[in-house]
This record gives sequence, structure tokens and C-alpha cells, in this order.
Amino acid sequence: MPENAAPLFAPNEVHVGQDVGGREVHVASADVERYREGTAGNDLPSDPAPALSYHSEVYRDLSWYLPRLIGNLHARQEWELFHPMRVGDVARSRVTVVERYGKRNRDYVVAEVLWTTPEGRWLQRSRTHQSFVADDPGESLVVDKDRERRSDRRFILPDGPGEALPFRTRTVTHDMCQAFSGPGRNYHTDREMARALGFPDIVVQGMMSVCFVADALALRYGAGWHHGGKLDVRLVNVVWPGDTITARGLVREIVPEGSQERALLEVWSTKTDGTVTVIGTASALLGR
Repeated sequence: MPENAAPLFAPNEVHVGQDVGGREVHVASADVERYREGTAGNDLPSDPAPALSYHSEVYRDLSWYLPRLIGNLHARQEWELFHPMRVGDVARSRVTVVERYGKRNRDYVVAEVLWTTPEGRWLQRSRTHQSFVADDPGESLVVDKDRERRSDRRFILPDGPGEALPFRTRTVTHDMCQAFSGPGRNYHTDREMARALGFPDIVVQGMMSVCFVADALALRYGAGWHHGGKLDVRLVNVVWPGDTITARGLVREIVPEGSQERALLEVWSTKTDGTVTVIGTASALLGR
């Protein structure tokens, strides 16, 4: 760029290529325990660490958010696993804005988190699609508890032949929300703050339903999940405290991959009344 050329982006403008920063962590047993408390995941092995132990790394620095915070929602989550994290390992994160787009009166920003070893080996990569209301909603509730009953919030679930993932059911408590999204006050832990952002109650962090599905895959596929697992889900309905969520999956195809085989699945999670909270696809190696 010529020395006197105007900058391409305005100060503080959220843009593709924006470097949000990162950090170095020592994977600790306390991190694993907090994850278990936040997901009621006492059935998970302690080694390796749950793949999504650092599920909220993307939210540590919100400089990639648009300024219209009222009614913002986590819309889609992608995850790719390359190598497990183990307690005692050192890992480094880096967050980058990789996409912006608009759809149905909402603006979307996609932030990617890349975890590596200090030597640069990739451990995992995730992409978080966050949506923001395009127009000022004023004083009205942006998302109420009747929204999930609308016809456009109902989804046809997969059925037919294929191995089903063992059901995994969890009832979301306030203590889980605090462990998962705390320790500070925010709209995932505090009802007053949730109402200030246009919601009638605490909004259970969308990543929790994603973790429920990821943990079901980890329990079924073990090392085949940690070495090459993939997950791509849309977050389609809000979860509220007290909701009971069941993670499910159905194998659609087994395909060869080198000396291994990969299971391709449709995955989803539902409330007791059948309301879908996340839905999408996943895959893992069979480890044969």
C-alpha cells in the first residue's frame, strides 16, 4: 500500500483477516474438571482431555463482535480435530476473523480458533458463526420462549437404517451454566443481564449443546474422534435452564480412509418435547 494511501478498514472495524490474538495454556486437570461440571460429563475419560475443553476460547476477546449486542446468537459451529490434548501439554491458540455475510435480516461474523503445539503442530480448528440483528430491535424481546414453537423452528429428524449413537441425556442446571460460562456475570449465568440483551431468561450457552453431541461421539469412537473427528452443526433453538437435552446421532455411511474407515453421521440434540437445539453432521474414524 502506498505510504499516503487511506487505510482499507476504519478503526475498530470488524473485518476478514482481523487478528484477535491468542494465548498459551498448560492443559490442566482443573480445566478438565470444570468441563465435566459444566456438561455433567462424569462419564468422560480424564485422558485425553475432552476435545472441546476450551470450547469458549473464541469468546475470550470479543473485539470481533459487531456493536449490536442485543439479540446476538450463536448460529453455527464447526470443529475439526487433528490430535488430542492431554493434561500437562502446552497448547497455543490464535483467533482470526475469516468471514462476514448477511442472511435474513442478520449480520454474521465467523471467527476461527486454531490450537497448535508450541512447535506448530495443529491440534484442532473451530469456526464460530455469530449472528447479530441488522436493525435496532428497540425494547422488545428479540427471542422469547415461544419462538421454538413456530413452524420455521421445527426440523425433520433423520431416521432409517444405520447405527445409532447411544443416547446421552443431561438436564441443564444453573450450576452447570455457572461452571460452563462463568465465573463472571453474563447473559449465560445471570437473568438480569439476559433481559438487558433482549432475552426473557438466562440463555444457556449454545456451545453446551455442541459439547453434548461432541461427548457422545467421544464416548462411541474414542481415539477415532480425537484423531480426525469432525463436527458441523447449526444452533437452531435456544436452550433455557431446566431444559433436558438428549444428544443423538445416526451413521449414514462408512467410507475408507487410508488404512482406516470413517463413519459419517447425522447428529442432533433435542429437548424433552422434541424441540431441536442443534442439528448437522459429524464424522470419526472407526479405529479398526
